[in-house]
Amino acid sequence: MDIFDVLSLIGGLALFLFGMQTMGNALEKKAGGQLKNVLTKMTNNPVKGFLLGLIVTSIIQSSSATTVMVVGFVNSGIMTLHQSIGIIMGANVGTTITAWILSLMAVDGAGIMAFFKPSSFVPVLAIIGVFLLMFNKKQKNKDTATILLGFAVLMTGMSAMSDAVSGLKEVPEFTNMLTLFSNPVLGVIAGAVLTAIIQSSSASVGILQALSTTGVITFGTAFPVLLGMSIGTCVTAMLAAIGANKNAKRATFVHLYFNVIGTAVVLALFYGTNAIFRFGFVDNIVGEVEIAVAHTAFKVICTVFWFPLIKLLEKLATLTVRDTEEKEHYEILDERLFATPAVAVDRSKAVTEKMAEISISAIDSALSLLDSYSTKKAEEILAAEKKADKYEDKLGSYLVKVSALELSDEDSNEATKLLHIISDFERISDHAVNIVSSAEEINEKKLAFSDKAKKEIITLAAAVDEITELAYRSFKENDLQAAMKVEPLEQVVDDLRDKIKSKHIKRLQEGRCTIELGFILSDLLTDLERVSDHCSNIAGLVLEMEHQGMDIHKYLRQMKKSPESEYNKLYDEYSDKYSIA
Repeated sequence: MDIFDVLSLIGGLALFLFGMQTMGNALEKKAGGQLKNVLTKMTNNPVKGFLLGLIVTSIIQSSSATTVMVVGFVNSGIMTLHQSIGIIMGANVGTTITAWILSLMAVDGAGIMAFFKPSSFVPVLAIIGVFLLMFNKKQKNKDTATILLGFAVLMTGMSAMSDAVSGLKEVPEFTNMLTLFSNPVLGVIAGAVLTAIIQSSSASVGILQALSTTGVITFGTAFPVLLGMSIGTCVTAMLAAIGANKNAKRATFVHLYFNVIGTAVVLALFYGTNAIFRFGFVDNIVGEVEIAVAHTAFKVICTVFWFPLIKLLEKLATLTVRDTEEKEHYEILDERLFATPAVAVDRSKAVTEKMAEISISAIDSALSLLDSYSTKKAEEILAAEKKADKYEDKLGSYLVKVSALELSDEDSNEATKLLHIISDFERISDHAVNIVSSAEEINEKKLAFSDKAKKEIITLAAAVDEITELAYRSFKENDLQAAMKVEPLEQVVDDLRDKIKSKHIKRLQEGRCTIELGFILSDLLTDLERVSDHCSNIAGLVLEMEHQGMDIHKYLRQMKKSPESEYNKLYDEYSDKYSIA
């Protein structure tokens, strides 16, 4: 094997790994929304979990990616440890599909069988991929193109590796090294180390299949190496669990025990039985297809062994990672979910909903202090505002990172919307604190508004209470009808602010109000009006994202000009509802 063969081998391996990653990422991106819906709507049925793990891993071509994804889901509270076990088992079987795809390299024949040879269909796929990538503007079609090109590169790399190692059968050192791997322990170690380095069992099995084209690898050499590869693939998930909560760590140990104990059981059964019956096929030369068969058989046997013992597997993981008295964060934005951007976006929305609840609750409580002041409630509002600040900080940082990922158009729009909306919800909580300060000043100085002023403030507060509820509902439920009601109500709030200011000035001139109360009232009116502005921003963004490309403010201005428009009808209704004498 000369220097050119070595370069060809390295280049082929590089193409193979790049093609596998490119294809997997594109498949994941294209199926992102579906993966999110499928994996997050789990039941406690292990069979359903197994099938889901099998399907998802077959799609994205990586059990490591699926397991890391599951660790992120468990860490974020999207699914329980028990729910994750079936998926992890399915992922271990699903990863064998790659070996079957690569075994197409062994297809040889004429007629219809010639079509299944990679040399026949890979160039066609590459041409279709290039055509879609260059002459199509739709993102979905570009994703399909990337999948096709990734597969073409993968198969090209596999072919290059097979050609480069073909001369190894004439190298004595290579054949002598292979005899060492026929020792079960050394073979398992070699497979585990190789897979731990490249962090992909599919890739390491592909490398073994490429080496099998030399015609000198026996079943006795390949089998323990294959088993070791299943252990090595656990390294990726173990690394992903660093810093995760206890249930996420337990999920990685489920993956580890499934493969380590499964390997030990299969090794003991196979070599124990072989010692008695002396299987003749152990010394047979194997190729790509035989390796794919052995790989699948091992994973299926492990699954059959563990399936009745799911509770034991869960118990082992629980005993390994014991409960602690440390309190966990009830809401975590996990970067492990970046492996599935659609789920990361979905989780961001869930956390934003929590933040919205905190802010809306804070403003509702603050408004109630104007009628009846409570020190305890005031402290709770201040604490809520600090919590909202933390949410904005964590969400902002997380969403910026998510936005840098390869997202579908839908997920990209959602991430953009969330980035804008979190600042509005945070500002609402700030205004809640300002209202608390005004209520506190009124309470401490024993001040009191006139009866007419009180009624006016109560009316304005009621309008603000409704507009915050509409804005929250429009965001959480993507309720377009609620969103359309916000802008006319916001205009009514503006009108109320102006009317109350005018009435206050009149009372001030007549000596029926003090300047001190006037300052407090001015601050209150400013805060309440600003809250309605932020609600308008939230609802407007919901409408803009739903009707992409539409300038919502321009649209509303046009609506205002039409006396019979829905906007003006709603405006008239709210004007009557929140009128002041």
